[in-house]
Amino acid sequence: MSALIQIRKNVPSGTIILNRPERKNAISRVMIAELQQAFDDFLQERTVKAVILTGSGDIFSAGSDLQEITDTAQTADFFQTWYDESQQLKTLIETILRFPKPVISAINGPVMGTGLAMMLATDIVVASDSASIQFPESRLGLSSGMTTPLMSFRIGTGVASSVLLSGQSMDASVAGGLNLFHETVASDFVWARCQELAVACAKGARESHQLTKQMINETIGEAMLTQLSIGAANTAAARTTGAAKEGIAAFLEKREPDWDSMPQV
Repeated sequence: MSALIQIRKNVPSGTIILNRPERKNAISRVMIAELQQAFDDFLQERTVKAVILTGSGDIFSAGSDLQEITDTAQTADFFQTWYDESQQLKTLIETILRFPKPVISAINGPVMGTGLAMMLATDIVVASDSASIQFPESRLGLSSGMTTPLMSFRIGTGVASSVLLSGQSMDASVAGGLNLFHETVASDFVWARCQELAVACAKGARESHQLTKQMINETIGEAMLTQLSIGAANTAAARTTGAAKEGIAAFLEKREPDWDSMPQV
């Protein structure tokens, strides 16, 4: 592991930490690969009965690394790179969904975009009372292709369409009311509560956990898994548009995007 991802073992849990606080834990291609490796490693650890996923500092994740997207756009094989990245992210999401041990999100602050997709793939979500949720893709000219199937699966398409299209932020109380956060605790106790849940999970049989997750995420969620494949392609394609170029540039330049300059579709 590089410094971008940290892992910690506190039996019966293993903790994976997004460790890029200076960039608000924005998720790069290297981080996706290292997250995959971290889950693969904890799969082999017999003493780890549950995995806790969290971020360093006071934020879980600001989503995809927009500067990396901008830099990639200047390369000759940009679309192949974005396509490969979206497939890599899909594999990670499916790994979390199919992981035979409970995966618990410790949401220590704001969570957006790709970070939300990872959170929605986990089994239990414990959040700080100062945490918040935002789906920023529509304001960046991007697609929430990976998040939409997961959001719809968890809380239904009606609510999902409202938050995905408006791009508005919701605080912990609203997110809790929608069951996006299963528990809300004081900021200093988020990881500790996740560890308590890991201890509770450790009292159950791994085989039981695996069968339950298969029933929820692969049988009931069979359509969702298919939709994730479509969403991955959608995510890569959206980055090639003029809207994405304008939206990301506006964000990095700290200005409002000029959508009226975009060709009408």
